[in-house]
Amino acid sequence: MRASVAGCRMSVGALLNGLLVSVVAALLWKYSKLSEHAALLEEELHMTRQSQELSQAHIDYHVALQALQEHGTRMVCTGKMHTDRVCRFDYLCYCSEAEEFVFFHSNSSVMLPNLGSRRFQPALLDLSSVEDHNTQYFNFLELPAAALKFMPKPVFVPDVTLILNRFNPDNLMHVFHDDLIPAFYTMKQYSDLDDEARLVFMEGWSEGPHFDLYRLLSSKQPLLKEQLRNFGKLMCFTKSYVGLSKMTTWYQYGFVQPQGPKANMLVSGNEIRQFARALMEKMNITRVEEVYKDGGSAEHEKERKDDYVVVFSRSATRLILNEAELIMALAQEFQMRVVTVSLEEQSFPGIVQVISGASVLVSMHGAQLITSLFLPRGAAVVELFPFAVNPEQYTPYKTLATLPGMDLHYISWRNTQEENTITHPDRPWEQGGIVHLEKEEQERILASKDVPRHLCCRNPEWLFRIYQDTLVDIPSFLETLKEGMKTKPSVKKSKPASTVHPGRVREPQCQTSVQTTNEAKLTVSWQIPWNLKYLKVREVKYEVWIQEQGENTYMPYILPQQNYTFSENIKPFTTYLVWVRCIFNKSLLGPFADVLMCRT
Repeated sequence: MRASVAGCRMSVGALLNGLLVSVVAALLWKYSKLSEHAALLEEELHMTRQSQELSQAHIDYHVALQALQEHGTRMVCTGKMHTDRVCRFDYLCYCSEAEEFVFFHSNSSVMLPNLGSRRFQPALLDLSSVEDHNTQYFNFLELPAAALKFMPKPVFVPDVTLILNRFNPDNLMHVFHDDLIPAFYTMKQYSDLDDEARLVFMEGWSEGPHFDLYRLLSSKQPLLKEQLRNFGKLMCFTKSYVGLSKMTTWYQYGFVQPQGPKANMLVSGNEIRQFARALMEKMNITRVEEVYKDGGSAEHEKERKDDYVVVFSRSATRLILNEAELIMALAQEFQMRVVTVSLEEQSFPGIVQVISGASVLVSMHGAQLITSLFLPRGAAVVELFPFAVNPEQYTPYKTLATLPGMDLHYISWRNTQEENTITHPDRPWEQGGIVHLEKEEQERILASKDVPRHLCCRNPEWLFRIYQDTLVDIPSFLETLKEGMKTKPSVKKSKPASTVHPGRVREPQCQTSVQTTNEAKLTVSWQIPWNLKYLKVREVKYEVWIQEQGENTYMPYILPQQNYTFSENIKPFTTYLVWVRCIFNKSLLGPFADVLMCRT
């Protein structure tokens, strides 16, 4: 009996001990889980805080992570080729350790266009507005979304971002032509790329001397590639656009063929001036646009009392050695005051303020001439070229000045006297030095009187000549200036150019008659385009094409009236195809009306 009672007592004790161990284990397990959950919450809070450092927008880290894990990355692009493609991504990620963008695949991922291996021939798109340059290609790695379990926790960027490459942020011409203007109009293309969007520069350059200009595009600080690793090993952009529109560029730099204007330019001066106006507003610069009454008047001309000439002064290279004498000559020639500006000594907004009211801008060939886009309509751009440099081969600023609607008058002067130049053969090669070359090559360059056409970007003869200092021959300069000014449009003609095109002609019809077995007549008539009655157009004509059915050639006619009877080369019992369109002011073409089929 005692033994059984003792055994019972031992069983109860063991049971209590077991229960106690189970309770303690459960409590420890729950504490462990709570600690683990707390650690996860703390990590998510840390990641969220990192995201908040990028933006004032609030982000629910858990929701963002779940969306990435479940839906993966999504991509939809515009454009048929890598050279004209811009892509929108949801949850595109960037691994700073690998320096690679990552596309996470899930069952809900979207990839349009789905190019497969063609995505690497040569790239998905250009990150820069410079077309098809192999240092500017963009692509991404692909991973299953399940791989996120084994990767560093992502930091989410809640801002809408524009991801791009700056092409050469140390050069003012490249800053405007390749970066600022394309980025400005890319942001106009997509409504959510507004003033709150974030720009991310992936080319790897430091800020550079003109970074304040990039800051004007958005209220948020742009991010550099080197800064991304500060926010975490894996960054995911909740919504981003990658690439730049190339529609606004007007010049190619000679990577495939010698430099010159782009073929098939898609931009006019009107778009450049809209950009200039927007940038000036950002810099708090105001310019009263000159408004001319029906072509201007003598009274208005008298009001323009403060016309002045601006001369760009350079202090390091490409010097004008007799700058003071040149300024005196300009003041005497134009009977205006002459103002000098310098990128090295003045703020950029201060320079723009001065240039925006100038009548004439004079400068040696160089990146500073891109500021001519801020000149008022009707102003003149005078570009000076050193000895042996042909103005016809280097025309980025001539091309800009002569864009339709830019309304600037361009003049170039070239130093033709070798004794009026100072060369610098001992400088580093990138500043025109040639002492590193073989002696025969040095002698050839020194003897050359004209730099031959060449490809970009390290031609030693071009660099040697373009970095010369020049003593401007005042008599030849003034002669060039006077001749150039003879063709300068009047104030009347410097009004914003109309680019309104005609619409289709209305109600086109044809009538035919057979005169003899060898003679027939074809009468074509139409009504004026609908928009013509609302426009003041100097000259209206009509273009008519007549083609015999089955033939490859056609007969073109330019006519001043709305109906005409054709008899020459019109055959009886023949079907003719007829097209009609309107032409404004000799060059503004309208669309053809629907083709007429006329049977004689």
